Amino acid sequence: MNPRPRIQKNWKIAPEIPEEISQGLQNFSPFLRQLLYNRGIKDREAAFAYIAREVSINTDPFQLRDMQTAVDLIHCTLETGGNITIYGDYDVDGVTASSLLFEFFAALGVPARVYIPSRFEEGYGLNVEAMEQLAGEGTQLIITVDCGIRSAREVARARELGMDVIVTDHHKPDVQLPVANAVINAHRVDDPYPFKDFAGVGVAYKLVQAYLQSFPVDGLQAEDWLDLVAIGSVADIVSLSGENRSLVFKGLQRARQVNRQGLFSLSQVSRIRLDTLNTGDIGFKIGPRLNASGRLESALAAFNLLTSRDLRQAGELAQKLDSQNSQRQDIMESVITQTLASPLLEDPETHVIFVYSPDFNEGVVGIAASKVVDATYKPTIIGYESEAYVKASCRSIEPFDINAALDLCDDLLVKHGGHAVAAGLTIQKTNIPEFVQRMNRIALDVVGEPWPSPFLKIDMPINLEALTPQDMPEIFQAAELLEPTGRGNPDALFCSFGCPITNVNATKDGKHLRFRVKAGQVDFPAIAFGMGNLAGSLPSRVDLAYTFSENEYMGRHETQLSVRDIKY
Repeated sequence: MNPRPRIQKNWKIAPEIPEEISQGLQNFSPFLRQLLYNRGIKDREAAFAYIAREVSINTDPFQLRDMQTAVDLIHCTLETGGNITIYGDYDVDGVTASSLLFEFFAALGVPARVYIPSRFEEGYGLNVEAMEQLAGEGTQLIITVDCGIRSAREVARARELGMDVIVTDHHKPDVQLPVANAVINAHRVDDPYPFKDFAGVGVAYKLVQAYLQSFPVDGLQAEDWLDLVAIGSVADIVSLSGENRSLVFKGLQRARQVNRQGLFSLSQVSRIRLDTLNTGDIGFKIGPRLNASGRLESALAAFNLLTSRDLRQAGELAQKLDSQNSQRQDIMESVITQTLASPLLEDPETHVIFVYSPDFNEGVVGIAASKVVDATYKPTIIGYESEAYVKASCRSIEPFDINAALDLCDDLLVKHGGHAVAAGLTIQKTNIPEFVQRMNRIALDVVGEPWPSPFLKIDMPINLEALTPQDMPEIFQAAELLEPTGRGNPDALFCSFGCPITNVNATKDGKHLRFRVKAGQVDFPAIAFGMGNLAGSLPSRVDLAYTFSENEYMGRHETQLSVRDIKY
């Protein structure tokens, strides 16, 4: 594998906690006080709520617009024996949301149909042909999950064919909502729900929660499916703040109880311990494997795995997803290499990278675009080219809302949709030159000149030389109280200067860097992911940005530095 370009990052060290706020948090260690202050927590009550993973807002699901209508329609359909189809998306969020509703209806004794479109033959979201097929099969109610908010034409066709439609989604809507029986999306301009950042599986969870509040069932509660909420929310990289943080925390606890055979089998092939499952395990091990089936073939394999109760079937599906994930990685590397070799990257006028090819696998272009953003710190669009169209995935940087930019190019696009940092589009090839010109202009207007560098938010500097083994329990305890961590609630990140390093070597595959850091009474092992190309070029002392982690090898536990950046 060719080494990635390495962009110099700026380190933004958080200001020291003011004395008066520190005094108000005196129930906590000085170390934890600083971490809490960096996350906007400035008083004792907020600190206790944060540590308890409590939510300060009213979480009644009926605050979501159209929720009562949706619950009544579902109940009426169940009472009359109507056929229900769950229409999902092929990513982890859509698959977990589909699994959640499928298992919920199964628990009610109703065999709901699950329809997950093919990424390659149908593309994202609803399509008219699928609506006509489902109507022909006798579907009376369609419930969308993680899609549908921008499918006005398709929803209208479903209604014409006599089907009822409930749209549940978390993507940003168009100005005009689809004319469904109910549209549940916290991003609706008229929606009063106080928390807006659910994943699609989070919205599906709120629907089940609302139904069981209105029509309780003995022995059944929405919390039974929080493990799926945790997996889908983390994999979809939604903000782990507010209500999401509470749901993911409870979901991780449930997942660790090994109640789901498919998840246990997947943890085995992923070589992780399910009883200590965390957001990193989901983001880097579980999520990519669940995503692999939809990127290379059909997401039904991931759905079948999550809903399987059969040991043998789950084991076979887990092995299949693991194998597909390895294939996906190889294909993705080829796309990344070709994109980074594009002459566009040498052009100072290129602020948005747009590369496409008939050779690209459209199932991996989104992940590849994320890696190119990491390497270039520029919004990136990578697409699969057909005869007349390009179907592409977009990834962006924090200062640039790429979904809003696509809205400004709506007249040039066949369709588009997504989030601020991740979106998708389809465009006629004849419109690409004007689209690229407009996107570059929008990016420059929004981000400005000079183009910024990526930055790391550092919680605090640490003098490793002064650390003793007795200090480590306090550091680990404070860091653990931040969990679950992710976007919107980052890991505790530290920096140290002039660190003496020894035993510098790349891992066997050349991708990563291992070394040791001598610090006073402690000798830390360190791992720097994706920096294997630095082996042989580092001086004897470096500045490090890192998190603390625990490394287990052959039964031996050791505190390790997980390095995020190195400065010479």
